[in-house]
Amino acid sequence: MSSDPNSPEYPPYSPHTTKIRTIPIESLEVAASYHKIHSVRITWVDLVNATGFRVIPLKSFQRLLASSRPGITITQCVFGFVINQAASGFGPIGEYLYVADLTSMRLCSYAPGHVSIMGWFQDKVPAPGRVLGTGVPMCPRSTLNRIVDTAKSYNAAFLVGFESEFILLKSTNPIEAVNAHGWNSARALPSGTKETEVIEEIARGLINSGIELMMYHSEAAPGQYEIVTGPLPPLEAADALVHTRETIANVASKHGFRATFAPRLNLDNCGSAAHTHISVHPIDSEHPSELQNLSQSSTSDKNETSDNSLTPLERIFLAGLLKHLPASCAFTLPLRASYARMLDGIWSGGTWVAWGRDNREAPIRLCVPAAPLEPELATNAPSKNHFEVKCVDGTSSPYLVLASLIGSGLLGIQSQTPLVEQDCATPAALMTEAERDAVGVTRRMPMSWEEARAALGADEALKSVLGDLVDGFLSVGQVSHLIAELGCVVLCCFFFIFNCSAVLCSRMLMDPCYLDFGRDFTLPEERGGESADARRVLLRWQALRFRRWFPVWKGLC
Repeated sequence: MSSDPNSPEYPPYSPHTTKIRTIPIESLEVAASYHKIHSVRITWVDLVNATGFRVIPLKSFQRLLASSRPGITITQCVFGFVINQAASGFGPIGEYLYVADLTSMRLCSYAPGHVSIMGWFQDKVPAPGRVLGTGVPMCPRSTLNRIVDTAKSYNAAFLVGFESEFILLKSTNPIEAVNAHGWNSARALPSGTKETEVIEEIARGLINSGIELMMYHSEAAPGQYEIVTGPLPPLEAADALVHTRETIANVASKHGFRATFAPRLNLDNCGSAAHTHISVHPIDSEHPSELQNLSQSSTSDKNETSDNSLTPLERIFLAGLLKHLPASCAFTLPLRASYARMLDGIWSGGTWVAWGRDNREAPIRLCVPAAPLEPELATNAPSKNHFEVKCVDGTSSPYLVLASLIGSGLLGIQSQTPLVEQDCATPAALMTEAERDAVGVTRRMPMSWEEARAALGADEALKSVLGDLVDGFLSVGQVSHLIAELGCVVLCCFFFIFNCSAVLCSRMLMDPCYLDFGRDFTLPEERGGESADARRVLLRWQALRFRRWFPVWKGLC
Protein backbone atom coordinates (compact mmCIF):
# COMPACT_ATOMS: atom_id res chain seq x y z
CA MET A 1 0.00 0.00 0.00
CA SER A 2 1.28 3.45 -0.85
CA SER A 3 2.76 5.57 1.93
CA ASP A 4 1.51 8.72 0.23
CA PRO A 5 -1.10 10.29 2.54
CA ASN A 6 -3.00 11.44 -0.55
CA SER A 7 -3.06 7.96 -2.07
CA PRO A 8 -6.37 7.12 -3.81
CA GLU A 9 -6.22 3.65 -2.26
CA TYR A 10 -8.76 4.65 0.42
CA PRO A 11 -10.53 7.83 -0.72
CA PRO A 12 -13.04 9.46 1.65
CA TYR A 13 -16.54 8.05 1.45
CA SER A 14 -18.67 9.99 -1.01
CA PRO A 15 -21.31 9.17 -3.64
CA HIS A 16 -18.60 9.79 -6.26
CA THR A 17 -15.95 7.44 -4.86
CA THR A 18 -17.95 4.62 -3.25
CA LYS A 19 -17.80 1.51 -5.43
CA ILE A 20 -20.37 -1.27 -5.59
CA ARG A 21 -18.72 -4.69 -5.72
CA THR A 22 -21.18 -7.03 -7.41
CA ILE A 23 -20.60 -9.61 -10.14
CA PRO A 24 -20.77 -7.84 -13.53
CA ILE A 25 -23.10 -9.69 -15.87
CA GLU A 26 -20.39 -9.73 -18.54
CA SER A 27 -18.16 -11.62 -16.07
CA LEU A 28 -20.80 -14.21 -15.19
CA GLU A 29 -19.22 -17.02 -17.20
CA VAL A 30 -15.81 -16.44 -15.64
CA ALA A 31 -17.34 -16.25 -12.14
CA ALA A 32 -19.43 -19.34 -12.83
CA SER A 33 -16.32 -21.31 -13.76
CA TYR A 34 -14.27 -20.07 -10.79
CA HIS A 35 -17.00 -20.42 -8.14
CA LYS A 36 -18.73 -23.43 -9.77
CA ILE A 37 -22.00 -21.49 -10.03
CA HIS A 38 -24.93 -23.58 -11.20
CA SER A 39 -28.01 -21.68 -9.92
CA VAL A 40 -29.35 -18.13 -9.77
CA ARG A 41 -31.71 -16.99 -7.00
CA ILE A 42 -34.00 -14.29 -8.37
CA THR A 43 -34.80 -12.54 -5.09
CA TRP A 44 -37.32 -9.97 -3.85
CA VAL A 45 -38.63 -8.53 -0.57
CA ASP A 46 -42.37 -7.95 -0.11
CA LEU A 47 -44.31 -5.41 1.94
CA VAL A 48 -44.01 -7.38 5.21
CA ASN A 49 -40.25 -7.85 4.77
CA ALA A 50 -40.53 -11.50 3.77
CA THR A 51 -37.68 -12.40 1.43
CA GLY A 52 -38.63 -14.65 -1.46
CA PHE A 53 -36.72 -16.15 -4.36
CA ARG A 54 -37.00 -18.57 -7.24
CA VAL A 55 -34.04 -20.73 -8.18
CA ILE A 56 -33.18 -20.72 -11.88
CA PRO A 57 -30.52 -23.10 -13.26
CA LEU A 58 -27.65 -21.12 -14.74
CA LYS A 59 -28.34 -22.30 -18.30
CA SER A 60 -31.99 -21.23 -18.00
CA PHE A 61 -30.92 -17.86 -16.64
CA GLN A 62 -28.55 -17.37 -19.56
CA ARG A 63 -31.47 -18.09 -21.87
CA LEU A 64 -33.45 -15.35 -20.07
CA LEU A 65 -30.65 -12.89 -20.80
CA ALA A 66 -31.41 -13.15 -24.49
CA SER A 67 -34.71 -11.33 -23.85
CA SER A 68 -34.99 -7.54 -23.89
CA ARG A 69 -36.66 -7.85 -20.47
CA PRO A 70 -35.01 -10.84 -18.76
CA GLY A 71 -37.30 -11.87 -15.93
CA ILE A 72 -39.95 -14.21 -14.54
CA THR A 73 -43.70 -13.77 -14.17
CA ILE A 74 -45.21 -13.53 -10.68
CA THR A 75 -48.81 -13.01 -9.58
CA GLN A 76 -49.70 -9.42 -8.72
CA CYS A 77 -50.84 -10.75 -5.35
CA VAL A 78 -47.16 -11.19 -4.42
CA PHE A 79 -47.37 -7.99 -2.37
CA GLY A 80 -50.67 -8.98 -0.73
CA PHE A 81 -49.77 -12.37 0.70
CA VAL A 82 -49.18 -12.83 4.42
CA ILE A 83 -48.23 -16.49 4.73
CA ASN A 84 -51.11 -17.87 2.63
CA GLN A 85 -53.69 -15.16 3.29
CA ALA A 86 -54.36 -12.36 0.79
CA ALA A 87 -54.94 -8.84 2.09
CA SER A 88 -57.79 -6.63 1.01
CA GLY A 89 -57.19 -5.12 -2.41
CA PHE A 90 -55.19 -8.09 -3.70
CA GLY A 91 -56.61 -10.97 -5.72
CA PRO A 92 -55.92 -13.78 -8.19
CA ILE A 93 -56.05 -11.66 -11.34
CA GLY A 94 -52.96 -10.27 -13.09
CA GLU A 95 -49.22 -10.91 -13.35
CA TYR A 96 -46.10 -8.82 -13.05
CA LEU A 97 -42.87 -9.38 -14.90
CA TYR A 98 -40.05 -9.42 -12.38
CA VAL A 99 -37.11 -8.15 -14.44
CA ALA A 100 -33.64 -8.99 -13.19
CA ASP A 101 -31.41 -6.04 -12.25
CA LEU A 102 -28.20 -7.19 -13.89
CA THR A 103 -26.09 -4.88 -11.72
CA SER A 104 -27.12 -6.53 -8.44
CA MET A 105 -25.66 -10.07 -8.62
CA ARG A 106 -23.84 -11.37 -5.54
CA LEU A 107 -22.28 -14.67 -4.58
CA CYS A 108 -24.25 -16.65 -1.97
CA SER A 109 -21.41 -17.85 0.22
CA TYR A 110 -23.90 -19.71 2.42
CA ALA A 111 -25.21 -21.72 -0.58
CA PRO A 112 -22.29 -23.04 -2.64
CA GLY A 113 -22.95 -22.77 -6.37
CA HIS A 114 -25.64 -20.11 -6.00
CA VAL A 115 -25.73 -16.39 -6.77
CA SER A 116 -28.51 -13.96 -5.86
CA ILE A 117 -29.90 -11.18 -8.03
CA MET A 118 -32.54 -8.55 -7.29
CA GLY A 119 -35.00 -7.07 -9.78
CA TRP A 120 -37.82 -4.70 -10.68
CA PHE A 121 -41.53 -5.51 -10.66
CA GLN A 122 -42.89 -4.23 -13.97
CA ASP A 123 -46.14 -4.51 -15.91
CA LYS A 124 -46.07 -7.62 -18.06
CA VAL A 125 -48.24 -5.89 -20.66
CA PRO A 126 -48.97 -2.17 -21.11
CA ALA A 127 -51.14 -0.69 -18.34
CA PRO A 128 -53.14 2.56 -18.60
CA GLY A 129 -51.16 5.58 -17.44
CA ARG A 130 -47.86 3.71 -17.01
CA VAL A 131 -44.79 3.38 -19.19
CA LEU A 132 -43.94 -0.22 -20.03
CA GLY A 133 -40.53 -1.15 -18.65
CA THR A 134 -40.72 1.01 -15.52
CA GLY A 135 -41.33 -0.17 -11.97
CA VAL A 136 -44.94 -0.57 -10.84
CA PRO A 137 -46.15 1.66 -7.97
CA MET A 138 -46.39 -1.28 -5.55
CA CYS A 139 -42.71 -2.24 -5.98
CA PRO A 140 -40.70 -1.07 -2.90
CA ARG A 141 -37.39 -1.26 -4.74
CA SER A 142 -38.67 0.84 -7.64
CA THR A 143 -40.19 3.35 -5.20
CA LEU A 144 -36.86 3.83 -3.43
CA ASN A 145 -35.07 4.21 -6.76
CA ARG A 146 -37.60 6.84 -7.90
CA ILE A 147 -37.16 8.89 -4.72
CA VAL A 148 -33.36 8.79 -4.99
CA ASP A 149 -33.56 9.89 -8.63
CA THR A 150 -35.87 12.76 -7.68
CA ALA A 151 -33.41 13.92 -5.03
CA LYS A 152 -30.70 14.16 -7.68
CA SER A 153 -32.66 16.91 -9.41
CA TYR A 154 -32.33 18.86 -6.14
CA ASN A 155 -28.56 18.30 -6.12
CA ALA A 156 -28.73 15.78 -3.28
CA ALA A 157 -27.18 12.32 -3.10
CA PHE A 158 -26.95 9.90 -0.20
CA LEU A 159 -24.84 7.17 1.33
CA VAL A 160 -26.33 4.60 3.69
CA GLY A 161 -24.78 2.06 6.04
CA PHE A 162 -26.38 -0.38 8.47
CA GLU A 163 -25.77 -2.01 11.82
CA SER A 164 -27.39 -5.46 11.94
CA GLU A 165 -28.04 -6.63 15.50
CA PHE A 166 -29.24 -10.18 16.09
CA ILE A 167 -29.27 -12.87 18.75
CA LEU A 168 -27.93 -16.37 18.17
CA LEU A 169 -30.14 -19.01 19.80
CA LYS A 170 -29.25 -22.64 20.30
CA SER A 171 -32.84 -23.39 21.30
CA THR A 172 -36.17 -21.69 20.65
CA ASN A 173 -38.20 -23.89 23.01
CA PRO A 174 -37.16 -23.00 25.60
CA ILE A 175 -35.45 -19.84 24.40
CA GLU A 176 -31.72 -20.21 25.09
CA ALA A 177 -28.95 -18.01 23.73
CA VAL A 178 -25.61 -19.45 22.69
CA ASN A 179 -23.89 -17.73 25.61
CA ALA A 180 -24.23 -15.02 28.25
CA HIS A 181 -21.78 -12.16 27.90
CA GLY A 182 -21.41 -8.43 28.16
CA TRP A 183 -21.15 -5.65 25.58
CA ASN A 184 -17.99 -6.00 23.44
CA SER A 185 -16.87 -8.81 25.72
CA ALA A 186 -14.00 -11.06 24.71
CA ARG A 187 -15.95 -13.94 26.28
CA ALA A 188 -18.52 -13.64 23.47
CA LEU A 189 -16.06 -14.90 20.83
CA PRO A 190 -13.85 -17.52 22.49
CA SER A 191 -11.70 -19.59 20.16
CA GLY A 192 -12.96 -23.05 19.35
CA THR A 193 -16.64 -22.40 20.08
CA LYS A 194 -19.46 -22.92 17.62
CA GLU A 195 -20.71 -19.34 17.94
CA THR A 196 -17.29 -17.94 17.05
CA GLU A 197 -17.19 -20.24 14.03
CA VAL A 198 -20.61 -18.95 12.95
CA ILE A 199 -19.70 -15.26 13.31
CA GLU A 200 -16.40 -15.72 11.47
CA GLU A 201 -18.14 -17.61 8.66
CA ILE A 202 -20.70 -14.79 8.36
CA ALA A 203 -17.87 -12.25 8.18
CA ARG A 204 -15.99 -14.17 5.49
CA GLY A 205 -19.19 -14.71 3.55
CA LEU A 206 -20.02 -11.02 3.43
CA ILE A 207 -16.51 -10.11 2.30
CA ASN A 208 -16.57 -12.81 -0.40
CA SER A 209 -19.92 -11.50 -1.67
CA GLY A 210 -18.46 -8.01 -2.16
CA ILE A 211 -20.04 -6.33 0.87
CA GLU A 212 -17.72 -4.08 2.88
CA LEU A 213 -17.55 -5.44 6.41
CA MET A 214 -16.44 -2.64 8.70
CA MET A 215 -16.50 -4.57 11.97
CA TYR A 216 -18.34 -7.10 14.09
CA HIS A 217 -18.61 -7.45 17.85
CA SER A 218 -20.80 -8.73 20.63
CA GLU A 219 -23.67 -6.65 21.95
CA ALA A 220 -25.11 -6.44 25.43
CA ALA A 221 -27.89 -9.06 25.44
CA PRO A 222 -27.15 -12.79 25.82
CA GLY A 223 -26.03 -14.24 22.50
CA GLN A 224 -26.31 -10.85 20.78
CA TYR A 225 -23.94 -9.73 18.02
CA GLU A 226 -23.67 -6.82 15.63
CA ILE A 227 -22.47 -6.75 12.02
CA VAL A 228 -21.57 -3.30 10.65
CA THR A 229 -21.45 -2.88 6.87
CA GLY A 230 -20.04 0.05 4.91
CA PRO A 231 -21.82 2.91 3.15
CA LEU A 232 -23.37 2.53 -0.30
CA PRO A 233 -25.91 4.48 -2.36
CA PRO A 234 -29.41 3.84 -0.95
CA LEU A 235 -30.67 1.20 -3.39
CA GLU A 236 -27.43 -0.76 -3.30
CA ALA A 237 -27.29 -0.43 0.50
CA ALA A 238 -30.77 -1.95 0.79
CA ASP A 239 -29.77 -4.80 -1.53
CA ALA A 240 -26.64 -5.40 0.54
CA LEU A 241 -28.66 -5.48 3.77
CA VAL A 242 -31.02 -8.10 2.35
CA HIS A 243 -27.97 -10.19 1.42
CA THR A 244 -26.41 -9.58 4.85
CA ARG A 245 -29.54 -10.80 6.65
CA GLU A 246 -29.77 -13.85 4.41
CA THR A 247 -26.13 -14.63 5.12
CA ILE A 248 -26.60 -14.29 8.88
CA ALA A 249 -29.75 -16.43 8.99
CA ASN A 250 -28.46 -19.15 6.67
CA VAL A 251 -25.03 -19.54 8.23
CA ALA A 252 -26.63 -19.79 11.67
CA SER A 253 -29.11 -22.39 10.37
CA LYS A 254 -26.30 -24.39 8.80
CA HIS A 255 -24.72 -24.79 12.26
CA GLY A 256 -27.97 -25.65 14.01
CA PHE A 257 -28.57 -22.17 15.48
CA ARG A 258 -31.31 -19.66 14.90
CA ALA A 259 -30.45 -16.01 14.28
CA THR A 260 -33.33 -13.79 15.32
CA PHE A 261 -33.74 -10.08 14.58
CA ALA A 262 -36.66 -9.87 17.03
CA PRO A 263 -36.79 -6.32 18.45
CA ARG A 264 -36.95 -7.23 22.15
CA LEU A 265 -36.31 -10.83 23.11
CA ASN A 266 -35.19 -10.17 26.69
CA LEU A 267 -37.27 -7.89 28.87
CA ASP A 268 -34.37 -7.40 31.25
CA ASN A 269 -31.80 -6.65 28.56
CA CYS A 270 -31.19 -4.81 25.31
CA GLY A 271 -33.26 -5.18 22.19
CA SER A 272 -31.99 -5.65 18.64
CA ALA A 273 -32.04 -2.77 16.18
CA ALA A 274 -31.01 -2.04 12.60
CA HIS A 275 -29.50 1.41 13.14
CA THR A 276 -29.46 3.19 9.79
CA HIS A 277 -26.69 5.67 8.99
CA ILE A 278 -27.47 8.25 6.31
CA SER A 279 -25.26 11.01 4.95
CA VAL A 280 -26.49 13.64 2.48
CA HIS A 281 -24.14 15.22 -0.07
CA PRO A 282 -24.43 17.91 -2.74
CA ILE A 283 -23.84 16.28 -6.11
CA ASP A 284 -22.22 19.36 -7.62
CA SER A 285 -20.94 21.91 -5.12
CA GLU A 286 -19.70 24.12 -7.96
CA HIS A 287 -23.01 24.32 -9.82
CA PRO A 288 -25.82 23.80 -7.30
CA SER A 289 -29.44 23.79 -8.37
CA GLU A 290 -31.60 26.86 -7.83
CA LEU A 291 -33.18 25.28 -4.77
CA GLN A 292 -29.78 24.35 -3.42
CA ASN A 293 -28.70 27.98 -3.80
CA LEU A 294 -31.59 28.89 -1.55
CA SER A 295 -30.45 26.35 1.02
CA GLN A 296 -27.02 27.97 1.14
CA SER A 297 -28.51 31.26 2.24
CA SER A 298 -28.34 32.34 5.86
CA THR A 299 -31.04 31.26 8.25
CA SER A 300 -33.95 33.64 8.18
CA ASP A 301 -36.55 31.84 10.26
CA LYS A 302 -36.31 32.89 13.88
CA ASN A 303 -37.32 29.40 15.02
CA GLU A 304 -34.62 27.68 12.98
CA THR A 305 -31.51 26.44 14.70
CA SER A 306 -28.19 27.81 13.46
CA ASP A 307 -26.11 24.83 14.58
CA ASN A 308 -22.72 25.26 12.93
CA SER A 309 -22.12 21.50 12.86
CA LEU A 310 -24.64 21.11 10.05
CA THR A 311 -24.38 22.23 6.46
CA PRO A 312 -27.44 23.99 5.00
CA LEU A 313 -28.31 20.85 3.01
CA GLU A 314 -28.01 18.68 6.11
CA ARG A 315 -30.26 21.07 8.07
CA ILE A 316 -33.17 21.02 5.66
CA PHE A 317 -32.82 17.26 5.17
CA LEU A 318 -32.89 16.74 8.93
CA ALA A 319 -35.87 19.09 9.28
CA GLY A 320 -37.88 17.00 6.82
CA LEU A 321 -36.74 13.77 8.44
CA LEU A 322 -37.91 14.92 11.88
CA LYS A 323 -41.17 16.39 10.60
CA HIS A 324 -42.27 13.08 9.09
CA LEU A 325 -40.54 10.72 11.54
CA PRO A 326 -43.75 9.60 13.34
CA ALA A 327 -45.26 8.50 10.02
CA SER A 328 -42.02 6.81 8.93
CA CYS A 329 -42.16 4.66 12.07
CA ALA A 330 -44.95 2.63 10.46
CA PHE A 331 -42.21 1.33 8.13
CA THR A 332 -39.17 1.42 10.42
CA LEU A 333 -40.94 -0.19 13.41
CA PRO A 334 -43.47 -2.43 11.64
CA LEU A 335 -44.42 -4.82 14.46
CA ARG A 336 -46.13 -4.53 17.79
CA ALA A 337 -42.94 -5.96 19.25
CA SER A 338 -40.98 -3.06 17.81
CA TYR A 339 -42.37 -0.63 20.37
CA ALA A 340 -41.12 -2.67 23.31
CA ARG A 341 -37.59 -1.60 22.34
CA MET A 342 -38.29 2.11 21.89
CA LEU A 343 -38.30 3.16 25.54
CA ASP A 344 -36.77 6.06 27.41
CA GLY A 345 -33.67 5.40 29.47
CA ILE A 346 -32.32 2.32 27.67
CA TRP A 347 -30.24 3.98 24.94
CA SER A 348 -32.60 2.94 22.15
CA GLY A 349 -33.57 6.41 20.93
CA GLY A 350 -36.27 7.33 23.41
CA THR A 351 -39.85 8.44 22.81
CA TRP A 352 -39.45 12.09 21.79
CA VAL A 353 -39.02 13.45 18.25
CA ALA A 354 -35.54 14.93 18.66
CA TRP A 355 -31.97 14.90 17.44
CA GLY A 356 -28.68 15.36 19.24
CA ARG A 357 -24.98 15.31 18.62
CA ASP A 358 -23.80 11.85 19.74
CA ASN A 359 -26.99 11.54 21.81
CA ARG A 360 -28.03 7.87 21.94
CA GLU A 361 -31.27 8.79 23.69
CA ALA A 362 -32.54 10.62 20.60
CA PRO A 363 -34.11 8.81 17.63
CA ILE A 364 -31.80 10.78 15.30
CA ARG A 365 -28.17 10.96 16.39
CA LEU A 366 -25.83 13.35 14.62
CA CYS A 367 -22.51 11.55 14.22
CA VAL A 368 -19.68 14.04 13.78
CA PRO A 369 -16.15 13.07 12.66
CA ALA A 370 -13.13 13.19 14.93
CA ALA A 371 -11.31 16.51 14.77
CA PRO A 372 -8.00 16.34 12.84
CA LEU A 373 -4.73 17.10 14.59
CA GLU A 374 -3.94 19.63 11.85
CA PRO A 375 -6.95 21.98 11.66
CA GLU A 376 -5.88 23.35 8.30
CA LEU A 377 -6.64 19.95 6.72
CA ALA A 378 -10.32 20.51 7.45
CA THR A 379 -10.52 23.86 5.67
CA ASN A 380 -13.16 23.79 2.93
CA ALA A 381 -13.41 20.01 3.26
CA PRO A 382 -16.79 18.38 2.51
CA SER A 383 -18.92 17.54 5.52
CA LYS A 384 -18.22 14.15 7.05
CA ASN A 385 -21.32 14.20 9.23
CA HIS A 386 -23.97 11.54 9.04
CA PHE A 387 -27.23 10.80 10.82
CA GLU A 388 -27.88 7.59 12.73
CA VAL A 389 -31.59 6.74 12.73
CA LYS A 390 -32.13 4.59 15.80
CA CYS A 391 -35.86 3.91 15.44
CA VAL A 392 -35.35 1.07 12.95
CA ASP A 393 -35.27 -2.66 13.66
CA GLY A 394 -34.42 -5.79 11.70
CA THR A 395 -38.03 -6.79 11.03
CA SER A 396 -38.43 -3.83 8.65
CA SER A 397 -37.96 -3.82 4.87
CA PRO A 398 -34.83 -1.82 3.99
CA TYR A 399 -36.49 -0.55 0.83
CA LEU A 400 -39.51 0.81 2.68
CA VAL A 401 -37.31 2.17 5.49
CA LEU A 402 -35.07 4.13 3.12
CA ALA A 403 -37.94 5.22 0.87
CA SER A 404 -39.73 6.72 3.88
CA LEU A 405 -36.65 8.27 5.55
CA ILE A 406 -35.07 9.68 2.39
CA GLY A 407 -38.52 10.66 1.12
CA SER A 408 -39.06 12.61 4.34
CA GLY A 409 -35.72 14.35 3.95
CA LEU A 410 -36.51 15.09 0.31
CA LEU A 411 -39.71 16.84 1.40
CA GLY A 412 -37.56 19.01 3.68
CA ILE A 413 -35.20 19.83 0.81
CA GLN A 414 -38.04 20.62 -1.59
CA SER A 415 -39.87 22.93 0.80
CA GLN A 416 -36.78 24.34 2.56
CA THR A 417 -38.27 23.23 5.88
CA PRO A 418 -36.81 25.16 8.83
CA LEU A 419 -35.15 23.05 11.50
CA VAL A 420 -37.16 23.89 14.60
CA GLU A 421 -35.69 21.24 16.90
CA GLN A 422 -32.31 22.20 18.33
CA ASP A 423 -29.43 19.97 19.33
CA CYS A 424 -30.67 17.94 22.30
CA ALA A 425 -27.67 17.77 24.63
CA THR A 426 -29.68 16.03 27.38
CA PRO A 427 -32.00 13.04 27.02
CA ALA A 428 -35.41 14.55 26.32
CA ALA A 429 -37.11 12.33 28.89
CA LEU A 430 -34.94 13.88 31.62
CA MET A 431 -35.90 17.45 30.67
CA THR A 432 -38.76 19.42 32.09
CA GLU A 433 -41.51 20.50 29.73
CA ALA A 434 -40.10 24.03 29.72
CA GLU A 435 -36.61 22.73 28.86
CA ARG A 436 -38.00 20.68 25.99
CA ASP A 437 -39.98 23.65 24.69
CA ALA A 438 -36.80 25.74 24.73
CA VAL A 439 -35.11 23.37 22.26
CA GLY A 440 -38.22 22.78 20.14
CA VAL A 441 -38.86 19.21 21.33
CA THR A 442 -42.63 19.05 21.68
CA ARG A 443 -43.78 15.89 19.91
CA ARG A 444 -43.76 12.27 21.05
CA MET A 445 -42.82 9.35 18.88
CA PRO A 446 -45.57 6.78 18.20
CA MET A 447 -46.06 4.72 21.32
CA SER A 448 -47.61 1.73 19.56
CA TRP A 449 -48.15 0.01 16.23
CA GLU A 450 -51.58 1.61 15.97
CA GLU A 451 -50.26 5.12 16.57
CA ALA A 452 -47.55 4.75 13.91
CA ARG A 453 -50.06 3.54 11.32
CA ALA A 454 -52.41 6.40 12.21
CA ALA A 455 -49.54 8.88 11.80
CA LEU A 456 -48.78 7.46 8.35
CA GLY A 457 -52.43 7.64 7.34
CA ALA A 458 -52.56 11.32 8.34
CA ASP A 459 -49.28 12.36 6.62
CA GLU A 460 -50.51 13.32 3.15
CA ALA A 461 -47.16 14.75 2.06
CA LEU A 462 -45.24 11.55 2.80
CA LYS A 463 -47.96 9.42 1.25
CA SER A 464 -47.74 11.47 -1.94
CA VAL A 465 -43.99 10.81 -2.12
CA LEU A 466 -44.33 7.07 -1.50
CA GLY A 467 -47.32 6.56 -3.77
CA ASP A 468 -49.78 3.69 -3.99
CA LEU A 469 -47.76 1.21 -1.97
CA VAL A 470 -48.87 2.92 1.27
CA ASP A 471 -52.39 1.51 0.97
CA GLY A 472 -51.02 -1.94 0.18
CA PHE A 473 -48.62 -1.77 3.13
CA LEU A 474 -51.40 -0.80 5.55
CA SER A 475 -53.62 -3.57 4.22
CA VAL A 476 -51.10 -6.40 4.55
CA GLY A 477 -50.06 -5.09 7.96
CA GLN A 478 -53.61 -5.52 9.20
CA VAL A 479 -53.71 -9.12 7.96
CA SER A 480 -50.40 -10.01 9.59
CA HIS A 481 -51.64 -8.47 12.84
CA LEU A 482 -54.81 -10.59 12.76
CA ILE A 483 -52.82 -13.74 12.01
CA ALA A 484 -50.56 -13.05 14.98
CA GLU A 485 -53.54 -12.42 17.25
CA LEU A 486 -54.98 -15.78 16.17
CA GLY A 487 -51.62 -17.33 16.96
CA CYS A 488 -51.86 -15.84 20.45
CA VAL A 489 -55.20 -17.53 21.01
CA VAL A 490 -53.86 -20.89 19.84
CA LEU A 491 -50.82 -20.61 22.11
CA CYS A 492 -52.98 -19.55 25.03
CA CYS A 493 -55.22 -22.59 24.57
CA PHE A 494 -52.24 -24.92 24.34
CA PHE A 495 -50.56 -23.68 27.47
CA PHE A 496 -53.81 -23.48 29.41
CA ILE A 497 -54.56 -27.13 28.63
CA PHE A 498 -51.16 -28.15 29.91
CA ASN A 499 -51.51 -26.04 33.06
CA CYS A 500 -48.59 -23.72 32.44
CA SER A 501 -48.14 -20.89 34.88
CA ALA A 502 -49.34 -17.38 34.08
CA VAL A 503 -45.78 -16.08 33.96
CA LEU A 504 -44.67 -18.76 31.51
CA CYS A 505 -47.73 -18.29 29.29
CA SER A 506 -47.15 -14.55 29.20
CA ARG A 507 -43.45 -14.98 28.43
CA MET A 508 -44.21 -17.39 25.58
CA LEU A 509 -46.75 -15.00 24.10
CA MET A 510 -44.26 -12.18 24.17
CA ASP A 511 -41.32 -13.97 22.57
CA PRO A 512 -41.31 -13.28 18.82
CA CYS A 513 -39.47 -16.57 18.23
CA TYR A 514 -42.73 -18.42 18.80
CA LEU A 515 -44.53 -16.75 15.91
CA ASP A 516 -43.24 -16.14 12.43
CA PHE A 517 -44.14 -12.47 12.61
CA GLY A 518 -43.73 -11.70 16.30
CA ARG A 519 -46.64 -9.26 16.12
CA ASP A 520 -48.18 -10.22 19.46
CA PHE A 521 -46.25 -7.74 21.55
CA THR A 522 -47.59 -4.36 22.55
CA LEU A 523 -47.46 -2.10 25.55
CA PRO A 524 -49.98 -0.14 27.61
CA GLU A 525 -50.38 3.59 27.13
CA GLU A 526 -48.28 4.44 30.16
CA ARG A 527 -45.17 3.15 28.37
CA GLY A 528 -42.36 5.62 27.92
CA GLY A 529 -43.13 8.29 30.50
CA GLU A 530 -40.24 10.34 31.76
CA SER A 531 -40.09 8.58 35.11
CA ALA A 532 -41.25 5.13 33.97
CA ASP A 533 -39.05 2.22 34.89
CA ALA A 534 -38.90 0.19 31.70
CA ARG A 535 -38.55 -3.20 33.35
CA ARG A 536 -41.38 -2.56 35.83
CA VAL A 537 -43.72 -1.44 33.06
CA LEU A 538 -42.90 -4.43 30.89
CA LEU A 539 -43.34 -6.94 33.69
CA ARG A 540 -46.64 -5.32 34.62
CA TRP A 541 -47.71 -5.58 31.01
CA GLN A 542 -47.06 -9.34 31.07
CA ALA A 543 -49.69 -9.76 33.73
CA LEU A 544 -52.13 -7.51 31.88
CA ARG A 545 -51.67 -9.51 28.70
CA PHE A 546 -52.27 -12.78 30.55
CA ARG A 547 -55.51 -11.46 32.09
CA ARG A 548 -56.64 -10.14 28.72
CA TRP A 549 -56.50 -13.56 27.09
CA PHE A 550 -57.75 -15.65 30.06
CA PRO A 551 -61.46 -15.35 29.08
CA VAL A 552 -60.54 -16.47 25.57
CA TRP A 553 -58.79 -19.55 26.93
CA LYS A 554 -61.81 -20.47 29.05
CA GLY A 555 -64.13 -20.07 26.10
CA LEU A 556 -62.07 -22.20 23.75
CA CYS A 557 -60.70 -24.88 26.06
